[in-house]
Amino acid sequence: MSLLRPRLAAHLLASLVLGPGSWVLPAQAQPTPAVPAPVPTELRSEKLQMTSTDDETTAVATGNVILTGTNLRITCDQLTLVATRIGDKDATLGAVEKFKYILATGDVRIVQGDRESTSQRAEVFPREDKVVLSEDPVILDHSNGFAGAGEKITLFRGKREVFIDKPRFTGPPVGDLGATAKPRPAPPATTPAPGVVFPKTSAK
Repeated sequence: MSLLRPRLAAHLLASLVLGPGSWVLPAQAQPTPAVPAPVPTELRSEKLQMTSTDDETTAVATGNVILTGTNLRITCDQLTLVATRIGDKDATLGAVEKFKYILATGDVRIVQGDRESTSQRAEVFPREDKVVLSEDPVILDHSNGFAGAGEKITLFRGKREVFIDKPRFTGPPVGDLGATAKPRPAPPATTPAPGVVFPKTSAK
């Protein structure tokens, strides 16, 4: 297995890209999450290929990919990371400064705290604080039992916003809203008081 521990990935993935409270279904008020203690970022896979140009470095991990970091775990079949390159341009593997793009494909599962998502494709745009899930995407919030699915799900870090194309939502049962309330009894028939005689009406 190939093993890569990019420290910048820890800051990017745990802080810049998917900060606490990123995946929030708007119908539910969410408590302020506790800030997790930072942990080293670790990438494991069957194979890893890194290619550098004068301006950027691209790393492609394939086969049983597992990326873990602070409050974050990503598993998929293939993970591609593109980062801006700095330092000696003649070096085989130059130092990286900031990630520009991250793509996870094939049985993608992202877990962060009580929230998780599944899809066949997940794109991360760090400079826009945006994550785009496509190809059968589903997000689930274990803290409140809500799940959302659609053609495409876009999440924005820090804004507590989720946009879903053609959404489908499921959630826990709600209380009786009156649809199954028992019918009210009919009012009693009016009867004349004792000693009172109603006059008969004559037909004309």
